[in-house]
Amino acid sequence: MQIVKVALDGQIHHGVISEGKVDFYDGDPIAGAQLSGQSAPLSSVKLMAPVSPGKLICIGMNYAAHAAEIAQDVPDEPLVFFKPISSIIGPEDAIQLPHQSDQVELEIELAIVIGKQAKNVTVDQALDHVFGYTIGNDITARDLQFSDLQWARSKAFDTFCPLGPWIETELDTSAITLESRVNGHTRQRSNSSDMISDIPGIIAYVSQNFTLEPGDVILTGSPAGISKIEAGDQIECEISGIGILHNPVV
Repeated sequence: MQIVKVALDGQIHHGVISEGKVDFYDGDPIAGAQLSGQSAPLSSVKLMAPVSPGKLICIGMNYAAHAAEIAQDVPDEPLVFFKPISSIIGPEDAIQLPHQSDQVELEIELAIVIGKQAKNVTVDQALDHVFGYTIGNDITARDLQFSDLQWARSKAFDTFCPLGPWIETELDTSAITLESRVNGHTRQRSNSSDMISDIPGIIAYVSQNFTLEPGDVILTGSPAGISKIEAGDQIECEISGIGILHNPVV
């Protein structure tokens, strides 16, 4: 199922896409809400970031080729950092380039949406705690990432985490294709099978360090091919089995 969060006539709704329309829930389906019986044409709504997480967790250097291109060693265990929830935007929302940076880059990532609380889960239990998957773009001010000697500011600017276009609840993530494009030209193309830590391993590792709550999002790392983005660019992040997340740059 494709689970969406949409704006319609000044109100926010959660829904599921069905035959060109959105069937609305009576609340958040991650929290167990049921369908309300109301709907609207998909063409009449504005898609928003499909989830409002309490935590936005990221895994760094989870593709060996990406670690190599930014001259970093592959970590011995998953490298965890955070982006603020204020960085989240939805499909078609503009990525805003901050004046503090001269080198802002895109990073397509598969994003896990947690469905139920997870603490100290095993690898075998991990997927039982997943609600679904969406597309994330871990926008990064690369010059600040290295000049600051830590990653918080470079990853945290407003609009630096596009998410969407929806949550796909039925997805085999073992071998799916990730591709990012700038103005129609491919910049990144890889496969989830190239991840150093796989989805169950990531969830288990994170949950053994802190509790994951329903709605939390984990970005699982970006493949090689990062590239600078500039005002006027059109960014597309596509993951097979999910769809395309499009954002302009201003």
